[in-house]
Amino acid sequence: MTEQKHSLMRAAMVESQLRTSDVNDPRVIAAMAKVPREEYVPAHRRAMTYIDRAIPLDGGRAINPPLATGRLLTEAQVAPGDKVLLIGAATGYCAALLAEMGAQVVAVEEEGGPESIGAAVTRGPLSAGAVDGAPYDLLFIDGAVEEVPATLVQQLVDGGRVVTGLVERGVTRLCSGRVVGGVLGLSSIADLEMVVLPGFAAPEQFVF
Repeated sequence: MTEQKHSLMRAAMVESQLRTSDVNDPRVIAAMAKVPREEYVPAHRRAMTYIDRAIPLDGGRAINPPLATGRLLTEAQVAPGDKVLLIGAATGYCAALLAEMGAQVVAVEEEGGPESIGAAVTRGPLSAGAVDGAPYDLLFIDGAVEEVPATLVQQLVDGGRVVTGLVERGVTRLCSGRVVGGVLGLSSIADLEMVVLPGFAAPEQFVF
């Protein structure tokens, strides 16, 4: 597929998937219209690049649908110079978008996880974050988790922002919030299809 064809498909993604679904931050739109998503998709999956579905990767992982990425970026309210802890770097697409928007990105991907393109990545458990780079202004979890662990919350500045997906009774929901006094408060914004990240299972609740 030619570069021109991909460019046309990228423009169609922006108009038909993003602008119509509350992705209304001009800087998010500009970044997603510019960064070539196809370069972050495995060659044998590139026909799927601009459809509104998760794209499977090796090892059971996947890249979020474009709408999930766009909504997360919109809720994140990224400002130039923000120091961002990105959890679930995958192939590096979201890191590239954040960098395009002027953020300083520290990306984390698990050992043996997807190979990231064009981004320096810290390898290790996703739930551990990257303590050496803390504190961060924004925690950006690029997928859905059952809970946001305290290990990640503690790596944010007071007032730091968080965007993530949460898995609740089998449904993935877009959530955002802030850390105040070391405590994270999250609000659910919308039910949204997102990939589920490994390593974030909530502890089992004791039942009498």
